[in-house]
Amino acid sequence: MQTPDYTHIWSPEYASSVYEPAEDTFLLLDALEADLKVWLPEIVVEVGTGSGIVITALSQRFPMAQCLAVDINPMAALCAKTTARVNGCDRVDVLLDDLGRCLVHRLEGKVDLLIFNPPYVVTPSSEVGSRGIEASWAGGERGREVIDQFLPTIPKFLSPDGRCYLVTLEDNDIEDLAHVSQNDFGLSCDLVLGRRCGREKLSVLKFCVHRNTIMKQRPALVENSRGSPHS
Repeated sequence: MQTPDYTHIWSPEYASSVYEPAEDTFLLLDALEADLKVWLPEIVVEVGTGSGIVITALSQRFPMAQCLAVDINPMAALCAKTTARVNGCDRVDVLLDDLGRCLVHRLEGKVDLLIFNPPYVVTPSSEVGSRGIEASWAGGERGREVIDQFLPTIPKFLSPDGRCYLVTLEDNDIEDLAHVSQNDFGLSCDLVLGRRCGREKLSVLKFCVHRNTIMKQRPALVENSRGSPHS
């Protein structure tokens, strides 16, 4: 999966207000590339799009899909629109919204591919809910406060064969997250890809509706201290 051009993110307009693509971004792209080789989603939604490179890469990979992205940060939403435009992706729509709530009613049961690289860093709860760049990392207690708000929307969004991919940190208690997702929301949870990035252990989880397997895939963590662009 080709990494879109995102050089505009370093312009003064975005540099201090939009999360720069980093190790977690490239881990997510790697996981999607590995897991979506023989699949053609029709509706793709990214929550917390940030710079917009993931939704733009997916639009390039699936040019016939309708791609929607949301972010709570106004500058991130603007940056994501720019990323789609400079890469010639005219089927990407970007909305200013919190956790895709404005889309749930309209797209209930219709989303084939749902993506979220959430704010997963453990922080004081008081830092959660910012509309600035802090919204990209401040996850509150266990780094789970935003993730736990998002979980109930997954089964509402997903089509019968839909998939949701979520980036997590080891501190987020992945085993508990898997059990909560199944017991409370009827979701399976598979580990697609893990990677050590410096001191952090990051993982991409895949959630699907109405399956019984919990965490059936356990790939070894790949040692890597930095993200790298795709070719």
